[in-house]
Amino acid sequence: MGVKVAIGEMLPCTAMIIVEACTIFLTIMASTAMSKLAMSSFVFVVYTNALSFLLLIPYSFLFHRRDKTEEPLFTFPLLSRAFFLGLVGVTIAQNLAFAGLSYSSPIVACGAANMIPAFSFIIAIILRKVRIDWKRQGSIVRVVGTLISIVGILAMTFCKGPVIKQYSPSFLRLATSPKLLVFTSTHENWVLGCFLFASASFALPIWNIMQAGSSKKHPHVMKITCLYTLFGTIQSAALALLLEEDLSIWRLKLDFELLVIVLTAIFGSLIRSSVQMWCMRLKGPSYFLFFKPVGVPVASTCGCILFAATFHYGSMLSACICGLGYYTTLWGQLKEGETKKDMKGNTSASDEKVPLLQDQEQEGDSQV
Repeated sequence: MGVKVAIGEMLPCTAMIIVEACTIFLTIMASTAMSKLAMSSFVFVVYTNALSFLLLIPYSFLFHRRDKTEEPLFTFPLLSRAFFLGLVGVTIAQNLAFAGLSYSSPIVACGAANMIPAFSFIIAIILRKVRIDWKRQGSIVRVVGTLISIVGILAMTFCKGPVIKQYSPSFLRLATSPKLLVFTSTHENWVLGCFLFASASFALPIWNIMQAGSSKKHPHVMKITCLYTLFGTIQSAALALLLEEDLSIWRLKLDFELLVIVLTAIFGSLIRSSVQMWCMRLKGPSYFLFFKPVGVPVASTCGCILFAATFHYGSMLSACICGLGYYTTLWGQLKEGETKKDMKGNTSASDEKVPLLQDQEQEGDSQV
């Protein structure tokens, strides 16, 4: 039994670490295709989501085949929600993220992704869904974590630091002399790349709020995903046609670019979502959130060992600061959630006791 329990604890953890590591490797591959093959980031988003949509059509029906309740999918409120989900989650967030990757590197992607809890907290304050209570430990921790994350992204933007050259082993330099992969963009604009990544991370919490509302309206989550992926593909195609004048960039060949598109579509639409849902069923809805900063050490290790000539100390340290801010904000959020549950429990308990006391007092008064 002890071995089974240990395996049951290790499997979800191992799966999430592998998922985050694969995300970084795919990001490095996408960065390489954009730098060496001059692949358009906008066209990449279109083809990736188009293939994801084709894969999600059969997968969504298989995923919900046992669900008995069938809600109407093609209603105007639901279609409008899917339209805006595609607009925010695909057309805005993904295009900003991959455009940022074309101007920076995967380590910036890791650091900016760790800004999501801080941006979620800021958006919740703006929408007045959360109020800062300086008497609660959870609120104070969330504020501190948000400030740490902001410091991290600002440091990443303006303090790249020196290049890590001396720590690249000689045998790896010889093995990677043709430079099959690229870590930092060849047409680098670091400040613009960080700004685009931060903007994408700011759009994702808005998308999460919209997605949570949609899942309440329609329980078939994968069908909603399929639908908003279609809308996002159409919108991104219109954006790409507007921004890219050269139509030859739409031509696909049997090369590295097509491989990156196929792998990204399969991994993003099927593998990552399936693993996350499996871990959520086993460990709870917040489990997969703890593994997002895993990308920072993975990207830092790849950068130090394989791409030391283009990898910077400052970007690595700044990404670590963003990861620290991520965990601090997330811990404060969980702490605040526990406090609210305790308050609700105490309130419900007091509500149950008050009527009984009132009844006893009324009985005593009637006897007098």
